[in-house]
Amino acid sequence: MTKVDAVAFLVIVLVAAGAAVISAFAARWLVLPVVVVELVLGIVVGPQVLDWAAVDSFTSFFSNLGLGMLFFFAGYEIDFDRIKGTALKLGGIGWIVSLLIAHACAVVLWLLDAIDAPVYAACAMSTTAIGTLIPILRDSGELRTDFGTKLLAAGALGEFGPILLMTVFLSTDRPGKQLAILLAFVVVALATGFFAVRSAGRGWETLDRTLHGSSQLAVRLVVLLVIALVALASKLGLDLLLGGFMAGLIFRQMVGRREVEVLESKLTAVGYGFLIPFFFVFSGMKFDLDALLGSAKALILLPVFLGLFLVVRGTPALLLYRNVLDARARRALALFCSAQLPLVVAITSLAVEAGKMDGATAAALVGAGIASTLLYPLAALSLRRTAVAA
Repeated sequence: MTKVDAVAFLVIVLVAAGAAVISAFAARWLVLPVVVVELVLGIVVGPQVLDWAAVDSFTSFFSNLGLGMLFFFAGYEIDFDRIKGTALKLGGIGWIVSLLIAHACAVVLWLLDAIDAPVYAACAMSTTAIGTLIPILRDSGELRTDFGTKLLAAGALGEFGPILLMTVFLSTDRPGKQLAILLAFVVVALATGFFAVRSAGRGWETLDRTLHGSSQLAVRLVVLLVIALVALASKLGLDLLLGGFMAGLIFRQMVGRREVEVLESKLTAVGYGFLIPFFFVFSGMKFDLDALLGSAKALILLPVFLGLFLVVRGTPALLLYRNVLDARARRALALFCSAQLPLVVAITSLAVEAGKMDGATAAALVGAGIASTLLYPLAALSLRRTAVAA
């Protein structure tokens, strides 16, 4: 049986609550992403600083649930009817260009003997933390604007593309077999989605009524969908991120154009109120602070990676959107797309566990991801406020 460390569990929940308080008070002066506070506090209470809470299999389980829910929301926000056409096309081309730039930059760093895992580093640099940005975009009112549509499309490809790379190429030495397994998973997911959409269409009134009762059938079905697809992905040897992401896509099709503010509110409460903060605090506890502070290379690489995030993900935004966004909006899009964190954590963890990446490089990448999620959205929001005022 898994040993339950009740004290560690309590510390993580307490830190998550404290992070929300800090972020709320800081909102008077600046937009401070709560995930950044959660990560930093996780580092503080973790084994390498105060050592109030330990990393174990029990807390890891809840962290994985939080990661699955984070990518559920990333998938749920992707409304293909809304982003299809120009937005989706530019988002796809932009990610491919980013991937090519990322590989070129990673090869240069590898040739300079600065990093030892260029493929993993390139994949990490080509991501976008759209799942992390969604609460910021929702709170600022950008989520339903035309700019928000362009950002959602770019961010969706910036998360889904790296997830596929992780699943097929980075997590195995047999990509052909992994691709076949991935296709089988997609078929099962699509069949599940077709059944769920048909069932929801006939029984939506029943589901809606339960939202005001104790059964909460709709919420339970969504949680079942997420855990089932995460479990299936894990069982097939795929990354659990893919399961959460597909669950979000399926649920978006189930909902369609219905007004489901009550259901969304309840899911947000479950996800962002408990499970997702657990993942970020836990990730902070796992962060190798000693590898970062004890290595001159890591301290140099951190600002280098922070700049490269902007080069890799920002360059396509500045170049490809010249005919659809003005200069200020393109700069804001570049900054938002350059905020990276959850997939950087996932990819570096995978690389370190596989023995492909040293702790110093991984710590520098994650540190840059934390800094990018703090700095770039703040600058982007400032640009957007200036544009509105003008």
